[in-house]
Amino acid sequence: MRRCPWCEGEKIYIDYHDREWGVPVHDDKALFEKLILDGAQAGLSWLTILKKREGYRRAFNGFDAEIIARYSSSDIRRLLDDPGIVRNRLKIEAAIKNARGYLEIMEETGSFDRFLWKYVDYHPIDNNLKSLSRIQTTSKESDMMSKDLKKRGFNFVGSTICYAYMQAVGMVNDHLMSCFRYRDIKEISRRK
Repeated sequence: MRRCPWCEGEKIYIDYHDREWGVPVHDDKALFEKLILDGAQAGLSWLTILKKREGYRRAFNGFDAEIIARYSSSDIRRLLDDPGIVRNRLKIEAAIKNARGYLEIMEETGSFDRFLWKYVDYHPIDNNLKSLSRIQTTSKESDMMSKDLKKRGFNFVGSTICYAYMQAVGMVNDHLMSCFRYRDIKEISRRK
């Protein structure tokens, strides 16, 4: 079974690739969680965040944005002492700001899903990649998403983070065409 070569070596990475990466996500809470995790990844490997994902879910109240948006300085201190997450003050504060921005978008549009998927005209982009060297790190869509999120007060949402996010939540199918998941994702995308 052929996979995208970036996931080889670690079982947790292979499982993530085989089950999650690139599958279109339309659940608001799941999209919020992934955005926080992608921001936490900045400057680190995704493998590091995958290994800490359960720690994040526990530490950040199951990614309940209503609760996170009300975090105080004592919550920040608690999180800075938690070895189950990346203990970076800027990333923790960004998660709180991003929860507030998420709630504003939900209030305004009623759907984080609808807000985000508009950047790809509500249909996944299929890049038909034949090699890893062809994978982009940004796109005009990720540039627009980043700009809009920043205007709304979000942090750790640069274009590179937004593009990685788009790949992860299925807005972009960047599985290599030789990967067994490429066709699976294409089929899942057609059905949604």
